[in-house]
Amino acid sequence: MSDQNKGFQKEEAPKTVQGAQGSPSAWKRLLAKKWVFPATYVAAAAIILTLMWVYQDIGTKSVSQDLGIKVSSTDKSTNAPDGAVAVNAQPETIQWPVKDRSLVEVSIPFYDTNATNDVKQAAMIQYNDQLTPHSAIDLKAKDGAAFDVLAALSGKVTAVEQNPVVGSLVEITHSNGLISVYQSLSDVKVVKGAEVKKGDVLAKAGRNEFEKEDGVHLHFEVRQASDNAAVNPETLLNAKQ
Repeated sequence: MSDQNKGFQKEEAPKTVQGAQGSPSAWKRLLAKKWVFPATYVAAAAIILTLMWVYQDIGTKSVSQDLGIKVSSTDKSTNAPDGAVAVNAQPETIQWPVKDRSLVEVSIPFYDTNATNDVKQAAMIQYNDQLTPHSAIDLKAKDGAAFDVLAALSGKVTAVEQNPVVGSLVEITHSNGLISVYQSLSDVKVVKGAEVKKGDVLAKAGRNEFEKEDGVHLHFEVRQASDNAAVNPETLLNAKQ
């Protein structure tokens, strides 16, 4: 072989390419760092959360603008003035079933086992030669005239009946677990199923056979819806509000 050919065979290829493949690049060295993957994960999560917040804010503004409403971060009553704090509505209290309490009197009281003997005796009703404890109070106008009978509480009329003994009656069921019963009525103005508000006129006071000697009066009764137990109305009416 000539010296010229030998010289050609001794030539070597550049090592730059082979060297580049065999040694780690700057990118690989960066990925080899332990903190790279955690930092990348945190950054990606922050970007995703930011995009979600931006999207949600845009969606809220879009809906509020389309509907013409104002979105607030606090839940305030729409009827309350600025800066006012909304409070829960107070429960409705029972009222006397007449327009003017001063014009009527309790003619027959409720039979209370803890009352005095005089009150117990006055609260016994004699009908058909039998004595029956009075489960209500009877209200009578001081001048003996008929008067308007009002709903003592708001509620739903659950009974309107004509009974040969107790006369016309109206029963109202209330949301607080009580039932009010109005007997010895005339000129009834409500029907079963009607919704009435506290103070609405139900009827006029009238007469009945059960308390015939009491004349024109209202038999006002309050019961518990859970067990139908009678409650002395005066303990509710005279309670401090």
